[in-house]
Amino acid sequence: MQLKNPRKGIYILPNLFTTAALFAGFYAIVQAMNGQFEYAPIAIFIAMILDGLDGRVARWTHTESDFGAQYDSLSDMVSFGLAPALVMYEWALSGLGTLGWVAAFLYAACAALRLARFNVQIGSVDKRYFVGLPSPSAAAFVMGLLWVMHTSGVPGKELSFVALGFTVFAALAMVSSIRYFSFKQFNVKDRVSFVVVIEVVLLFVLISLYPPQVLFLMFLGYALSGPLFASWRLFRRWSGRRSESRRP
Repeated sequence: MQLKNPRKGIYILPNLFTTAALFAGFYAIVQAMNGQFEYAPIAIFIAMILDGLDGRVARWTHTESDFGAQYDSLSDMVSFGLAPALVMYEWALSGLGTLGWVAAFLYAACAALRLARFNVQIGSVDKRYFVGLPSPSAAAFVMGLLWVMHTSGVPGKELSFVALGFTVFAALAMVSSIRYFSFKQFNVKDRVSFVVVIEVVLLFVLISLYPPQVLFLMFLGYALSGPLFASWRLFRRWSGRRSESRRP
């Protein structure tokens, strides 16, 4: 008896979330081109939420596929690679001439390299850590600066070199070998203490009251955590070798 050909097609539910994230990144670019910088960072943060949901929805509904993984990666390149680079260029970097667009391109290229490296290292690295700053966190890092400054009434052209520094730092952090905590070891199904629940509630309250400031500080701290922990490990290794060399 001849077997029937397997059904071909794509799973619609998780890919709807991916498409929505892609749309949010595209929307951020359009708003930046129109000078509506108050909407661009919000769109990127929405893309981050949707990007975090599509994979979980696929796992919960058992609709994971190679197509979905590739589509998610391409969506991430637009939302967390091209969109932040172009938004930052329109907001602050365009006034720097060649230096500005080179910095924006560097960010986009490093985001592409970071995503490509992540795709080939799946299953071969410690899941507790990311190698290099994740592209969504890098996007939140630079968009957080824009959001805070814009809501404070500070024009981007007055912060061109500050924006340049943030953009270049985020780009190099993405392709670095610095490890960042992935927080994948935390299981939402596990029991936690009542204090943790209160802390989560307070965090949501703070975000709802001061979204630009709180989100920017959160991702600023995360972006700096990698270099700080790496420096701390190097210091401990150096101090350990120094103490061993002093032993008789």
